[in-house]
Amino acid sequence: MTGINKLIKAPPFAVENTLKQLGINLRTARLRRNLTIQQVAEKIGTGSRAVSDAEKGKISTGVGVYAALLWAYDLLDQLDNVAEPTKDQEGQTLALSRERLRARKSNEGLDNDF
Repeated sequence: MTGINKLIKAPPFAVENTLKQLGINLRTARLRRNLTIQQVAEKIGTGSRAVSDAEKGKISTGVGVYAALLWAYDLLDQLDNVAEPTKDQEGQTLALSRERLRARKSNEGLDNDF
């Protein structure tokens, strides 16, 4: 018997709020384009329930649905910047802290045998 995913049952507050805001933004994009949920669902090849759930920011909605909706509204290029390594200040700092400061002499001797 499988248990309920803890992330779905009690997501972190920041995650829940971010997904709800994304859902609001997707709904606004759809309405500005004067599209119905059914029209968008047909365009991305899913059911209207998946579109509705994404617009509500439900955490159980697959990332593919969110990406397809962004594509449908010609906004998919904005997804390219998510988790961009050059904008990850903490990750860059951690990488620099592990960087070698000097080279070590190898145990093998160098030869001039070409």
